[in-house]
Amino acid sequence: MDIRPSKRVSSIGAYAFAEVDRAVERLREQGIEPIDFGVGDPTDPTPALVREACREAVDRHARSGYPSYIGAAAFREAAAAWLGRRFGVAIDPRTEICSTIGSKEAIFHFAEGFIDPGDVAICPNPGYPPYYRGTLFAEGTPWPLALRADDDFLPDLEAAVPEDVRRRARVAWVNYPNSPSGKVAPAGYLEKCVEWGRRHGIIVASDEAYSEIHFTEEAPRSALELGKEGVAAFFSLSKRSAMTGYRVGFVAGDRRLIDVFKKVKTNIDSGTPSFVQDAAIAALADEAHVASMRDEYRRRRDALAAGLEAAGLARCVPEGTLYLWQRVPEGMTSVDFAKRLLDPEVAVVCTPGAWISQAGPDGTNPGEGYVRFALVAPFERTVEAGKRIAQAFSSTSTTGGRRT
Repeated sequence: MDIRPSKRVSSIGAYAFAEVDRAVERLREQGIEPIDFGVGDPTDPTPALVREACREAVDRHARSGYPSYIGAAAFREAAAAWLGRRFGVAIDPRTEICSTIGSKEAIFHFAEGFIDPGDVAICPNPGYPPYYRGTLFAEGTPWPLALRADDDFLPDLEAAVPEDVRRRARVAWVNYPNSPSGKVAPAGYLEKCVEWGRRHGIIVASDEAYSEIHFTEEAPRSALELGKEGVAAFFSLSKRSAMTGYRVGFVAGDRRLIDVFKKVKTNIDSGTPSFVQDAAIAALADEAHVASMRDEYRRRRDALAAGLEAAGLARCVPEGTLYLWQRVPEGMTSVDFAKRLLDPEVAVVCTPGAWISQAGPDGTNPGEGYVRFALVAPFERTVEAGKRIAQAFSSTSTTGGRRT
C-alpha cells in the first residue's frame, strides 16, 4: 500500500520548535541537562489561584458534557471585561468574542475563514509559524513582510507591500509586542496599520499574545483601540498567566469576522474544556501575578543580556515579550552559533533565527544572523547560561565569530 502525505504536508518542513526539542533530547541522551531557552514555554508554576480555581471547577463540572464551541457566557463576559479594563474597549461578549484553544489553533485556522486559493496573507518575517502555515493549508499564498533592525522592526506597510500583493491580500498579520524581536509598537504605528488595512479592504489580524509581558513605562496598546472595523485581535493566557498547558485564549473584534471564525471553529473542535475556562476567569480577574511575572522576566532579561554582552555580542535589551533576539558574531550563521552553544561544555539551547523566518522576495532571510533566547529558565540557571556563553567566547576573536 502506497502511503503518501498530502501536498500541503509535503510542502512544509519540520516545525522549528520540534527541531529544538530534538536538540535538547540529544544532550540528555549524553547525560547532560541543558539550559533550555529554545521554546517559549514558561517553566514557572501556574499561579496558585488559577490551579485552585481549576480544581474546584473539575468538581463543579463533574457531569462534563461537551463545552460551548464559542466559550461559556461567563468566560466571554470575563474576557470582555478584561479588555475593557486593560484597553478601554467595549466588546459585546455575545457577538464580538470567541474562546480559543490557546492562540495557536485560532491563528492557524483563521485563514480557513477568509483565504481562498490565490489570496494572499501578509505575514511578519520572522514570525510565528502558524501565520504562514495556516495560510498554506487554506491554499492561500503567504507573503513574508521583513522585520529588520534598520526600520526598528516596524515596517511601513504602504511602502513595503507591492501593489500586486496588496490587491490580492485578504489578511495582514501584525504582532506587537513582537516575537521574536521584542519590539513594542507605539500607538501611532498600530493606527497606521489599521488605517492601511481599512483603506485597502484588508483584514488586520493582530496577535497580542504578549501584550502583558512588557518592560516599557507605558503598557502596550491593542489594535482594538483603533476601532473594531476590520480588526480581529488574538489573546492567550499562556504567557500572561503561565497557562501554556491549559490551552485557553480568545479572539475579539469586528462582529463579522468573529461570526466567520465561529463557523470555522465549530466545524473543527469541540471548544475549550469548561473547567479550564473557569480557571481562565480567575486568571483574568487577577493582575498581581502578572506584575510579578513581568518583574521576573525583566530580571532574567537583564541577566542574560549582561552575559551575552560579556561574550562580546551586540547589546540586546528587548522592550517586551519573553525573548531576546540576539545578533550573532560576524562570520557565523544563526545555525553555526546555536550549534556552538550546544557543545557539551556550554549546553545552552536557543533557536536559530533562520528557522523561524523565510527568504523574502529579495532572496534574503531577515532572521539570518540572529538567534532567539526564550527567557523560560529559572533566574539562577539564566545567570549560569550567561557565564557559560561568556566563557565559551572569551578565548576567541570576533573574526569569524571568535575572539583572540
